[in-house]
Amino acid sequence: MINPGSPFPHFTTQACVGVESGKEFRSFNTRDYAGKWLVFYTYPKDFTFVCPTEIVEFDRHHDALAKRGAVLFGGSTDNEYSHLAWRKNDDLLRSLRHPLVFVGPDTASALGILHPSAGVALRATLIVDPEGVVRFAAANDLDVGRNVEEVIRVLDGLQTGELTACNWKPGTPTLSSRAKK
Repeated sequence: MINPGSPFPHFTTQACVGVESGKEFRSFNTRDYAGKWLVFYTYPKDFTFVCPTEIVEFDRHHDALAKRGAVLFGGSTDNEYSHLAWRKNDDLLRSLRHPLVFVGPDTASALGILHPSAGVALRATLIVDPEGVVRFAAANDLDVGRNVEEVIRVLDGLQTGELTACNWKPGTPTLSSRAKK
C-alpha cells in the first residue's frame, strides 16, 4: 500500500455524482483539487453490506471535512454505472454529496490497495496534503468497517502542523505546545 510521505498518484476517472437523469456522471481528475486536502476512501464492491454503512458515514461528515478544507471522494473497483445502479437502488445512497469514482486497475495498482486474493479494493483511507503528499494511509480487511471520526481526528492533527499525542483531540494541547511552556 502507498506509504505516508509518498506523492499521491494523480488520476482521471469517471465518477457517479448523482442520480438525476443527465447529471449522473462527470469526469473526475485529482489535479482539479491541487492545493487542497484530499480524503479518499475505497471500499470493496457495490451492492454489499458493510460498504454502504461507511459511505453514508463519510457523507454524514462531508460538511465537517469541507470546513477543514478537505475534498471527500470515495470509490471502488466497480465502474460508475454500477455505482449509479446501487445509488438508485439504495435509499441511503441516493442523496450522497460526494462523488463515487471508478478506481481502475492502474490506479488501484499505483495505490497498492487491491486485496491479494479477492481482486477488489481494500477498505483503504488516504489523506493527502495540499502539496500532493500522502500523509495518512490505512486499510482494513474486507469484513471490518472503519471509523470516520478517527479519520477526521487524524486530519485535524495533521493540520496543526505540530506533534499530537495518542488520543489527541482538537482543543487539547499538542505535544509541541506543551514543550514551548
